[in-house]
Parts: sequence; C-alpha cells; structure tokens
Amino acid sequence: MLWSMQMPSPSSLFHLRKILRPSLFQQSIRTTSRTFSTSSIMDPTKLSTHLTPPSSTSDRRTLARSTPPMVCYNVGALPPKHGGDALYAALGTAVSTGQATLQQQLEIPARSALSWKVPAGHLWRIVCTHGPQVADMNVWNDLDRQERFYTSKTRQIHATHLTTGDRLWSNLPFLRPLATITGDSIAYGFDDDGAGVHDVIGSRCDPYTHYLMTGQGEIHNHSCHSNLTRQAVQHDGLTELDVHDVLNVFMCTGFTRDTQQYFAKPSPVEVGDYIEFVAEIDVLVSASTCPQGDVSIACGNVDEEPVVHPLGVEIYRVHDALLQGWKPSEPSGYPGNHGMTK
Repeated sequence: MLWSMQMPSPSSLFHLRKILRPSLFQQSIRTTSRTFSTSSIMDPTKLSTHLTPPSSTSDRRTLARSTPPMVCYNVGALPPKHGGDALYAALGTAVSTGQATLQQQLEIPARSALSWKVPAGHLWRIVCTHGPQVADMNVWNDLDRQERFYTSKTRQIHATHLTTGDRLWSNLPFLRPLATITGDSIAYGFDDDGAGVHDVIGSRCDPYTHYLMTGQGEIHNHSCHSNLTRQAVQHDGLTELDVHDVLNVFMCTGFTRDTQQYFAKPSPVEVGDYIEFVAEIDVLVSASTCPQGDVSIACGNVDEEPVVHPLGVEIYRVHDALLQGWKPSEPSGYPGNHGMTK
C-alpha cells in the first residue's frame, strides 16, 4: 500500500511509524518526488544518502553563524523584589550593621551533609571556616516539599553562575523565588578561561556516574548525591527522588572553549568567605561538603585523596524594621490549564 503526499520530513516519518500499523509502515512510502524505503529511513547513515538538504540550508547556516547571540530572558522584565532593591542591598549589610541577630550556628561535617530550616525573611550563610571547600546545596519549600530549587530555569533567567542579587527559582508549576543571594564575599566574576563561582551547571557528584566511569561502587558512598540522600531519608522524611540539582557553592567551573566540556578549577574560597541568602518563603536547606574538597583533583581520580573540610552555617533573624515593605514570594499566577478545557 502506498501513500501520495508532499515530501515528508524525517521527523514526520518517525511520527508516522508510531501511528501506523507496523505491517503497513514496513512497506515503501511514495512521495511526489521519490520513494523511501523504511529500512533506510530508520538508519540515519542511509537517510543522508536519500535526502538532499534544501537549497536554503547554507543560507540558514550562514544566518545562524552571523547573528549575534540573543539573550532569551530579559531579567529587567522579572517581577520586582518585594521592598525594592534598596531593601535587598540593606539585607546584604544587615549582619555587619547589627540589623540581623544570629539565631543558630551549625557545622556541616567533612564528607557529609546537614539540613536546616530557615523561616521566611531570615538570612542564612554558608561560611568557609577551616579551609578551601565546596558544597552542593538543595532547597525545598518547607511547607510543600514538592516545590524545590529549579537550577535550569535559574540558569536560563540569570546565568551559569550566581552572585549577589540573583534569585533561586522553584520548579514548575510554582516558579517563584525560594531565596535571593544577598551577599557573596568572593564576587569572582568570570576569569580568562570563562570560569565563574557558584555554578548551576554541574549538578552534583554521584555514585552512579562514578561507577559508570570507574566500575567501583562502595568506595564512593560519600558523594554529594549520597550525602544529600542520607540526610533526606534519615532526617527530613524525604526520598532519594527528592534530591535535586544543586547550587555548587564556592565551586569554580566553566566550559572549555574548544570542546565546550564542563571543567573545574581549585576553588578560590578562603577562610572567612561566605555566600548569604534571604529566604523568600519558609525553606528547608540541605548541603553536602563535597568529597572533592576544593576540586583541585579531577572527579573520578582514584589515585589521589582530596583534602576535605567542614563548612559553617549561620542563620540570622532580620530585625522587623528592616523588612518594611517585604513579603514572602508568591507562586506563579498562571492558571495551569495548558489550553485544556474542563
């Protein structure tokens, strides 16, 4: 059986295979200009010999290469921060000016994880206390753990690496700030290799990838994923599936210029450095001290033992006078029908 139609695209042919009975699809498909064998359609190497790119292909390639990059999201169009930029600037100095009171000091042990709760409007810091060390951080809405930090949208809206003023956005359908960075003592920017600090591109080290690359299992039970998982399951009433992509605190990373591969450098963090956040809603935070220490040794290197340090956590209550005009963030106002009628 044959069908007569306009020249189908390769993607259209794949869709046809899904909706037509296999016995029918195994026959040839005739178009207005040529007949395709389904065996060659399903083989990309053979497909290239049967399909001639349209004459405009070179023009499209030229257009893409010659067009300057277009930033996809206009940060200036984001909803303003409640209370305004001046209030957030004041939050960034609240500890040093005595407008925030220390409520709790904690320590994340080396090669382990710790979780803590931060009420809306409070500050928390992760502090380098003993030596250069990076951390992988998760954040959840403490009242609804289905809402959690959404690194890819945060990356799309802000940048590959975060700093003061950037917000940590939650997943769909909530899409609101869980926290805002109010202080970054490193303020690294980007170096000549394109590396920055506090990335949302590298996810977390995990035993699955380690096993994939080395064939070793139990040796890597203290990866950041495992540390966060133990903390989630044993202390927070969560599961491994609740552990999500992280903010790589203090980590110095980028993409190589030639191959665009993820790379790391030794962290520039020094004792006394910190990153500070204001909780935009009640949040549960969990962070792992990475077994790679300052990441001066490549991941998966089993011949060298990284030096690993604990990190400090500080939680501050902001004085009420400073929070005039501030209020917790609200979830997306999109009604969520996605074009479907009830």
